[in-house]
Formats: sequence, C-alpha cells, structure tokens
Amino acid sequence: QVQLVESGGGWVRPGGSLRLSCTASGDIRTIYTMDWYRQAPGNEREKVATIAADGTTTTIDSVKGRFTISRDIAGNAVYLQMNNLRPEDTAVYYCYMALNRNKQPLPSAYWGQGTQVTVSS
Repeated sequence: QVQLVESGGGWVRPGGSLRLSCTASGDIRTIYTMDWYRQAPGNEREKVATIAADGTTTTIDSVKGRFTISRDIAGNAVYLQMNNLRPEDTAVYYCYMALNRNKQPLPSAYWGQGTQVTVSS
C-alpha cells in the first residue's frame, strides 16, 4: 500500500503565502516524478509544477516567480511554496507521484487527497 498525505492548505488574503506539503508512505521503491495539480470549481485539473527525478523543476506561466516546488527525497516528500497569492489561485491542490513499489517493475500514479486553498479578502 502507498498513501500520499497532504497538508498546508487554508485561507489567505491576496498577497499572502502558504506552503503545501505531501508525504508518501508505504512500500516505495523509487519515486520518479512529483507534481502539484490544482482544480478550481468548473475547471479541469491543471498541472501547476513538476520536479523530475533529476531535480529539474517546471511551473506554469501563471505562477512563475510566485510558486516554488521542492522535495525531500529521503522523506518521500514534495512541497509547494506559494507566495504573493492571488484570488485566481483559489482551488483544490493535489499532489501526484509516479513511483514504483517494491517488487513492482513499472511505475504507477498516486494522488493525494487534495487540500483547499482559498485566496480572498
């Protein structure tokens, strides 16, 4: 069994900051990719940030310079530091990991439970 547990969401005023965390537990062998997605009401889920196995990071244009993705490899954790938040950042944020389990040759996709981020005055 593998489980991804998120924390760190909440309400913040425009211009504020939040830090999301996601930790994977279980019989994990290798984590390949760690992503953060978000889904606002009425919208499709979109990928916000990625950190690849080699540590390369990418973010979508609308959050560049404001959001930073990072990881703790030993702790099987990924983080999303969100600064200068805007109302349009309001969404449920999900972490995603492509990983394989012990005795499993191919990676599978795993999702966190989602955490609400609300930006309003």
